[in-house]
Amino acid sequence: MSFYKSVVRPFLFQVDPEKIHHFAVNYLKTAFSLPLAKSIAKGIYQVNDPKLEREVFGIKFPSPVGLAAGFDKDAKMIDEFACFGFGFIEIGTLTPVGQPGNDKPRIFRLPPDQGLINRMGFNNEGVDAAVERLKKRTSKVIVGGNIGKNKVTPNEEAVLDYEKGFHALFDHVDYFTVNISSPNTPNLRALQDKEPLKELLGTLKKLNSEKANPKPILLKIAPDLTDDQLDDIIEVVQETKIDGVIATNTTISREGLSTPKEKVESIGMGGLSGVPVRNRSTEVIRYLYEKSGKTLDIIGVGGIHTAEDAIEKLEAGAKLVQVYTGFIYEGPALVKEINKAVLKKQY
Repeated sequence: MSFYKSVVRPFLFQVDPEKIHHFAVNYLKTAFSLPLAKSIAKGIYQVNDPKLEREVFGIKFPSPVGLAAGFDKDAKMIDEFACFGFGFIEIGTLTPVGQPGNDKPRIFRLPPDQGLINRMGFNNEGVDAAVERLKKRTSKVIVGGNIGKNKVTPNEEAVLDYEKGFHALFDHVDYFTVNISSPNTPNLRALQDKEPLKELLGTLKKLNSEKANPKPILLKIAPDLTDDQLDDIIEVVQETKIDGVIATNTTISREGLSTPKEKVESIGMGGLSGVPVRNRSTEVIRYLYEKSGKTLDIIGVGGIHTAEDAIEKLEAGAKLVQVYTGFIYEGPALVKEINKAVLKKQY
């Protein structure tokens, strides 16, 4: 068992998840300000090999493993997280105006299931604050901008919020992710329906085409969609000609959990991530890839806690993968393990 899992994680798991997240971020910020700290971390965690490079969406990724949105919502830790060997980092979800999110507590661990339930609600400081930090970053790591709508914005006006996020971030990120699949903003998932989705993506695609150097636009979808809804997703992606899909976000399902039912019910609403969503996420990836005639570019995310989990998603049709909950449960060595496994498999 690694030092992280035997010593660090037990300590971290004694404290409220959101509080310890902020503590860990502040600790890393301080630690990485020390001389040679970043170089030491890179030496431990980075795997530098040209065979890891992947060209997807017209971008050359140095490795196929990324940090999913939600971990560094406000772009405060890009330079630090880059030292852990990530090929790319996705910030956000960012909204046009900063908002506090849902009431606390709003994130809960399910250790027996290696999962998390969160109902954060797009808490962030707003897109403009993130832009100011992006201007100051020093690492060259690829950054994705995950954009969403403010809670108070009605769905009929949602397109305007996504436009604002797109314009504000355009000069500072390498690709965009349109988040319409979080279960923690009221009615947000309704934007996954065919017509509103077509309008939203079509609008962003048009704005993108007017730029001198258009950026890739990706759609992040829920794991709870039916096959018919996934068929609609494929149709809309092909019609609007956006660049790809991130599959998947968190699930509202609570099936098959080992955590006592009473505890799960006491937690209440929220999106479930981690190992419990692993299989469904892979199913969605495989379905989208096969039904699109193996033409759809997909980033696979959901329940990646081992190198084998990542390979499974790549074999299902994903070109890249992202980690979040697995990073919390397994520690930063997970990124290195995945990269080494990818080299061994020669993907």
